[in-house]
Amino acid sequence: MPDSQRSAIHSALRAWFLRFVLVITLPLPCILTAAIPDRCEQLLVGTAGTWDSSVGQVQRFERTREEWTPVGLPMRVLFGKNGLAWGVGVAGQAEAGLQKVEGDRRAPAGVFALGRIFGDATSLPFPSAYPYYQVTPADAWIETPENPLYNQHARVDLSNPPGWFKSEQMKQSDPAHKWKLEIRHNAEHPIPGRGSAIFFHIQRGPNRTSAGCTTMTEPDLLEILRWLDPAANPHYVLLPMSEYQRLTSRWGLPELSH
Repeated sequence: MPDSQRSAIHSALRAWFLRFVLVITLPLPCILTAAIPDRCEQLLVGTAGTWDSSVGQVQRFERTREEWTPVGLPMRVLFGKNGLAWGVGVAGQAEAGLQKVEGDRRAPAGVFALGRIFGDATSLPFPSAYPYYQVTPADAWIETPENPLYNQHARVDLSNPPGWFKSEQMKQSDPAHKWKLEIRHNAEHPIPGRGSAIFFHIQRGPNRTSAGCTTMTEPDLLEILRWLDPAANPHYVLLPMSEYQRLTSRWGLPELSH
């Protein structure tokens, strides 16, 4: 083979190799940074004015053919008394900034899966396939970081309850906790001290904020609970508006109308 032909082949192979290396090392923003799971077809979007806002709104969205469509009107909601801080969930925990800790009275920001609905009644007041659990006198939710069951639902033997039970017992006959939907913050592998017992539940008054939950009127909460479909893998995203705008494209969030 002539040297000129050998050199041309060598140059072509080198160019192909460099293009290959470039392709496999390029960032893949849609794959690596999208925060909403592909099979999530229902999304609750909560937004606050600033990190320190305790009042905001929640809008429901449904996804079909990769497009998010709003459902119904935005609902006025209340967050933690001191606003928001980055929580631990599907996304958000790797962001720089204020991190949620136990007792900070801030709602966790980020993207979160949703857990079960809890309530005092034997069943939900409407037909639903969504997982429901009736709270009994034996149920507790652990909010003490030193407890090995931190941020977990527990059921105890009432004939011999542990010493911590009374302070962790789930509330009954409390209008604000009549219906609760778990927001799975710090849930998969709970980190002691990063926050616990985060729910959607009924607000105690139009301006009475929570310790970190997202609260609303009972009709609005029931509308959300009726809408939830377990097959749609519903999630919740909560962010201050500036962060929502910054992360909309990167996280694959719905565009919000202004």
